[in-house]
Amino acid sequence: MNRSVFILAFCQAVLFSGTGLILSSSALIGKELAPSPAWATIPLAIQYLTTMLVIFFVSHLMQKKGRRFVFMRGAIIGSAGLLIASLGIWMENFTLFVLASLLIGIYSAVGQFYRFAAAEAVAAEYKARAISMTMAGGVLAAFIGPNLAIFTRDMLEYVFLASYLALVLMTMSVAWITSRLQLPAIPVDAKEIRPLLKIATQPKYLLAMIAAMIGYGVMNFLMTATPLAMQCHNHSFDSTAVVIQWHLFAMFAPSFFTGDLIRKLGVMQVMILGCLLLIACALINLNGTSLPHFEAALILLGVGWNFLYIGATTLLTETYSSNERSKAQGMNDTFVFATLTLTSLASGASVEHFGWETINLYSIPVTLAVLLGLIWLVARRLRRAAVPT
Repeated sequence: MNRSVFILAFCQAVLFSGTGLILSSSALIGKELAPSPAWATIPLAIQYLTTMLVIFFVSHLMQKKGRRFVFMRGAIIGSAGLLIASLGIWMENFTLFVLASLLIGIYSAVGQFYRFAAAEAVAAEYKARAISMTMAGGVLAAFIGPNLAIFTRDMLEYVFLASYLALVLMTMSVAWITSRLQLPAIPVDAKEIRPLLKIATQPKYLLAMIAAMIGYGVMNFLMTATPLAMQCHNHSFDSTAVVIQWHLFAMFAPSFFTGDLIRKLGVMQVMILGCLLLIACALINLNGTSLPHFEAALILLGVGWNFLYIGATTLLTETYSSNERSKAQGMNDTFVFATLTLTSLASGASVEHFGWETINLYSIPVTLAVLLGLIWLVARRLRRAAVPT
């Protein structure tokens, strides 16, 4: 694996560490700074919406200016956003904190393309391994994010100010290290560039995008609802923190071998396994609400997401030529992030109005739909392989 993949894994680790800290602190800070507690989640919602709205533009900019150019400037924008957020905390200014969310959202949109850059940095047969190694940066994030919040939360007079200043330094290191990236020039494909509709209506592309949407959506929906469900069932905050930390570890630790697993078993077979693990998670949650139930379910949820998401990314790279990558990747990540935004906003209300058991039941049929689609595509390939040439 070349140096660029390890640089991108580091960038991914910093991005996920920051995301974890922001997710755990933004609403708490917003509650203190906002004119009304009802506005507490507005900064986080604006961050998600910004990412969703600019991700397609970011993809096109990378096609014109190159990955390194955009990665460096994205990290600088992110650092500026985190610095403004720090200023908002220090000045107790909610408007500044909201403005910062716009810039952080842009940085997050840029970071969604680290895995695609890794796939382009290696030979075709190592794409899956490069994607999974980049995502493995999240293993560090599973421990860096929570511990950074614990050790820096009350370090300065204003709660979380030191945490955000630490993120400024970490994100600036991404700007510096991405300047050392040496990504190969992507050769222009001689094929005619197809309209986006034609690319997006390929069965393989549709399945890859829907699998990524459902995989990320189900994972995020259940993950963000878990703390509320554990609180409802009288589990302590410490227990909840442990469950979430092991879930984050399970999301990224398999990345060290997911690429090799895809090469040995096949991409769709690994995605099928991911679907089965997501269904197993829901069944465990339906079977009980003790601490071991939550722990086992969230670990399976993390591993299932890893197999399905990395598999879907790998499958997606097979559906477009090099000169179609910007719109193909941009459309995929726009829909994936739209799903992430909706599930983040809906999970809390869903637990309150429908209950923990009901939302787990709802996750099963949508996952089954992806599972059946994968089985259909595998059967289609087998039929084609059986036809004599």
